[in-house]
Amino acid sequence: MQIVVNTRLLLPNKLDGIGWFSYQTLKRITTNNPDVHFVFLFDRDYDDEFIFSDNITPLVIGPQARHPFLYYMWFHYTVKNVLNKLKPDLFLSPDGFLALGAKCKQLPVIHDINFLHNPKDLKPLTSKYYNYYFPKYAKLASRIATVSEYSKQDIAKNYLIDASKIDVVYNGINDGFKALTDTEKQTTQEKYSQGKPYFLFVGSQSPRKNLNRLIAAFDAFKKQTESDYKLLLVGAVYTSEGDVKKAIDKSQFKNDIIFAGRQPQEELEKIMASAFALTFVPYFEGFGIPLVEAMQCEIPIICSNTTSMPEIVNDSALLVNPFEVTEITDAMVKLFRDKTIQHQLVEKGIIRKQQFSWDKTANLLWQSIEKTI
Repeated sequence: MQIVVNTRLLLPNKLDGIGWFSYQTLKRITTNNPDVHFVFLFDRDYDDEFIFSDNITPLVIGPQARHPFLYYMWFHYTVKNVLNKLKPDLFLSPDGFLALGAKCKQLPVIHDINFLHNPKDLKPLTSKYYNYYFPKYAKLASRIATVSEYSKQDIAKNYLIDASKIDVVYNGINDGFKALTDTEKQTTQEKYSQGKPYFLFVGSQSPRKNLNRLIAAFDAFKKQTESDYKLLLVGAVYTSEGDVKKAIDKSQFKNDIIFAGRQPQEELEKIMASAFALTFVPYFEGFGIPLVEAMQCEIPIICSNTTSMPEIVNDSALLVNPFEVTEITDAMVKLFRDKTIQHQLVEKGIIRKQQFSWDKTANLLWQSIEKTI
């Protein structure tokens, strides 16, 4: 059996949500199935750390696909030609893109379709590309995998796909996330938040991450509590324009808002485990990996009551309407003042996190592959 895999997002020191999904699942699937031959398609020079086993053949093909025009060239010409030449049993695409015109079975992992609901969250050309081609990919696919029941129903409803053709494959949790001692937490706080407790956000500065309302809620929290707590934003980079800039300009506590930027994985793990709480209030998520990472680190969570997030956290978080700043503020104040709720959420998170592991993810994805082939 031969499976060709789109591995263009396996980038050293630059793994994001889909990159980690690719890394953790492919590492397990390739080593667990030594009799299967895998061809990994990269769009640039690859790192040997991503060649997990001897049954993998790496293949670098251009052009580098980082723009809608180049997506089109890479998937619909170069990848298509490779697939038609190799004639594999399956093309697996962890980021959801498929090769139109390829004469083989194809299995995309479509993590979410936020671009359909919130097209202005993306650059105009990217949004047009996604909204034109992803419905085609969904109909072309032999099966579809996705990362939550919410996304499954969303894809089925909006793309008119039989739900029985879609498999739910939850994300897992990286091993490095774990609870820290108070001394270890203090060391991290000294490094990142001037030694003070902090609410944490992890993610990009995409509009759907809702940072402008989180900042406004933090401002109101500071006014109500007069506490010395900080707001630490990891992954996000300070911008000199847009809604986030406007929210900071309005804040009376801008000196307590810290942009830590993108952090190495080991630092992110320490930062997560040292937070007072994760405040994760996007208005759209297909899964929300920081939620399960926070559970693993045994810190309380405030998150949105929309899309997939209630499904992922169940009863282990304070749920808020992400469009209502006062609800976010009230949850922050409630958590700050009530240690009983803090402990209850952590205990529920310890139970809930047992539903998520990369071993389970890889097994479910392999089951989806077997159904497809």
